[in-house]
Amino acid sequence: MPLRDLLLGLAVILIWALNIIVIKVGVIEMPPMLLTTLRFALVAVLLVPFYPVSRHQLPFLALLSVTFGSLHFALLIIGLEQAEAGTGALLVQMGTPFATLLAVIFLKERLGAKRLIGLLLSFSGVAVLAGGPTLPAPLPTALLLASALGWAISQLLIKRGPKIAPMALAGWMALFATPQVALGSWLLEDHQWQAMSHAGIAGWGAVGYTAVMSSIVAYGLWFGLLRRHDVNRLVPMTLLVPVLAVVLGVVLLGDSLGPHKLGGGALVVAGVALIVIRFRPRRPPAA
Repeated sequence: MPLRDLLLGLAVILIWALNIIVIKVGVIEMPPMLLTTLRFALVAVLLVPFYPVSRHQLPFLALLSVTFGSLHFALLIIGLEQAEAGTGALLVQMGTPFATLLAVIFLKERLGAKRLIGLLLSFSGVAVLAGGPTLPAPLPTALLLASALGWAISQLLIKRGPKIAPMALAGWMALFATPQVALGSWLLEDHQWQAMSHAGIAGWGAVGYTAVMSSIVAYGLWFGLLRRHDVNRLVPMTLLVPVLAVVLGVVLLGDSLGPHKLGGGALVVAGVALIVIRFRPRRPPAA
């Protein structure tokens, strides 16, 4: 991989890791569902006018807005409000093991010994995290794991659904998700107008960063890299996201870093690595 593309890939990983930190800071000034609503609305305004889709693709995008928009993104931000950044990032990594299990159950994919070991390591890591003091209360833990499940379901839907350009998918999914999350904010949160009027750089900066940097810039760069390089060379780089999130949480937010987080986090990352990395046999040299 050329140095330029390697640096672009690392920049994307850094943007996604910082996204966890930005969300943690943003929910101090804005309720989490309100922040998510504003994020989706901004993404939709910036993308939908420039990426039209076919009418027959709209039902699929509406379904994806429930699993990817409301279930994954909204629950992620709600859960992070009450969890340490690094622990939250590690729990959300369980989306990969969940996706593997769903593919085995519903798509009849073969599990194999390597992926089975990866699953066992990942769930063992969550068990180790559960025994430590950094695991959040049961409700935010359940929300973060449900967010991971939403991501997993969405990956299966995207795999089986119609082919849609990535930026079109992001924009229209955000458009359909906006009223869903707005309704949730209206029913479950209070003082939204006051929060928006009193929010400063932390609150509005979180809206802008999560929408523009994380949802548009990072994914735009990432899909560009996917067009130029093999998936198997890029996906392992995403394993750096929870590692960086843990480090940034310790440095920027003062999160704790105990043996349970280190050990459990290592098991989760190792398990996900076994699931996503394909070890190809080396080809014999040509005669």
